[in-house]
Amino acid sequence: MAKRDFYETLGVARTATDAELKAAFRKAAMQCHPDRHPGDKQAEARFKELNEAYQHLSDGQKRAAYDRYGHAAFEQGGGMSDGFASSMSDIFDDLFGDIMGRRGTRSASGKERGADIRYNLEITLEEAYNGRTATIKLPTLVACEGCAGSGAKAGSKPAICKTCAGHGRVRAQQGFFAIERTCPSCGGRGQMIENPCEKCGGSGRVTRERTLSVNMPAGVEDGTRIRLSGEGEAGLRGGAPGDLYIFLAIKPHPFFQRDGADLYCRVPISMVQAALGGEFVVRTLDGGEAKVRIPEGVHTGHQMRLRGKGMPVLRSHDFGDLYIQANVETPQNLTRRQRELLMEFEAESSHKTQPESSGFFAKMKEFFEGLS
Repeated sequence: MAKRDFYETLGVARTATDAELKAAFRKAAMQCHPDRHPGDKQAEARFKELNEAYQHLSDGQKRAAYDRYGHAAFEQGGGMSDGFASSMSDIFDDLFGDIMGRRGTRSASGKERGADIRYNLEITLEEAYNGRTATIKLPTLVACEGCAGSGAKAGSKPAICKTCAGHGRVRAQQGFFAIERTCPSCGGRGQMIENPCEKCGGSGRVTRERTLSVNMPAGVEDGTRIRLSGEGEAGLRGGAPGDLYIFLAIKPHPFFQRDGADLYCRVPISMVQAALGGEFVVRTLDGGEAKVRIPEGVHTGHQMRLRGKGMPVLRSHDFGDLYIQANVETPQNLTRRQRELLMEFEAESSHKTQPESSGFFAKMKEFFEGLS
């Protein structure tokens, strides 16, 4: 019986990429996997056919030879070699390792890396400007002192698992293939703790509150993540610790709003200051003061720029700017004399003194009359 075309077997075009080959093989192989069809000879044959096709097409040199000569490229001793089982083990580890439980942070000695920890830290805008060293306290898992993190009672040691002989995996023969699975007795660790430590119950870890110092450079922004390597949870049975990630949140400031390295401050000014101009003094985040000059005739929203009075730029010697936004305040609770003065001013005002408002209604009337 003629052998099927490898591309046809996998259900892909001859121009398929490596990723497309892998996806097609995985999908088809999962459907006819021997574990899903125990004792089904047709499924086993189909599974074998898929493996052969993928083994050849996933290898660049073999695929090139197959594209040129077809199956003849592997005949007369060029077909499946004795190393097929080994190569298929690599393919299975790559494609189905996560399903079979063979991937993770567990080492051959049973050690497992500790989990990473997230810690949210809220700071003020002044602290972000100047930088600071913060002291934090957090409960976390640390290595048990009673067993030095091994999980075994003092004076004893973990024993080699009898089910897997310390390998952490057991092999089951499924017809032509040998499938490896995580050992059900030791969970893939290869060791069994027969005399667990009384302080940690055999886990090798206990919960303790730790005190750590966190250095925050000047100019950190909201959402900045600081990584402290090895300061996370202790690993199982002496495994490497995880990392600690500090996520910074900056509290809202009563006067300043931040946009990157620039700061914005909304300052109320009187109608007289807006009309005649003037000056005032504002405090800055560096602890000093800055004089702001108001030009004549400013309106609400007008911005006055103070160079270099913003936030420091992270890991540099540069600074952003501080923008003062004018907010013209309408006078309230006027005396009789003040009202009289304002009325006199309104009566004498002209297009030159109030150019925007004086012509607004005339333009509006003209516009809508034109539409009709």
